[in-house]
Amino acid sequence: MQKIKSTTVVAIKHRNQIAIGADGQATMGNTVAKSNVRKIRKLQNDKIVTGFAGSTADAFTLIERFDEKLNSYGGNMKRAAIELAKDWRTDRYLRKLEAMMIVADASELLILSGTGDVLEPDNDIATIGSGSMYAQAAALALKKHSSELSAEEMVKESLSIAADICIYTNHNIIVETLEAVSAK
Repeated sequence: MQKIKSTTVVAIKHRNQIAIGADGQATMGNTVAKSNVRKIRKLQNDKIVTGFAGSTADAFTLIERFDEKLNSYGGNMKRAAIELAKDWRTDRYLRKLEAMMIVADASELLILSGTGDVLEPDNDIATIGSGSMYAQAAALALKKHSSELSAEEMVKESLSIAADICIYTNHNIIVETLEAVSAK
């Protein structure tokens, strides 16, 4: 039985804005199962944004668990992410989930994986999913050479470039933004 998998997610922190976007494609094997999956969720009264790639049902389970961790730790995103990653790696049920997540609040971006990783990405750019390397290359170039663009514009363009190259990424792009807190 093939799982339905969701594809490309990009997050960029730039010029006092954090934007996370995803395409809408979900595939089953080499077939498009759905073209308008919403892979971005806002949590904690819109203070935290998550994006997922991988098995759709698994990702929804992880988002629910992450929200529970956020509630347990007073909305502290980093602490909730670390605790979820610990559970994800050690819990028999969670360990079998096949998905990745990007989570962001007003001050930082994190990538979470089932191997226990909680990564703070370089260059304030995070990407996951099938088209992630295409989107990451585009995001790096845009951030370096088109700094006048907003984070939201960079995410949209990075996803569009990935969709032009990756067969598992489409042009049904959804982006959510947060106003970033400047680093002191």
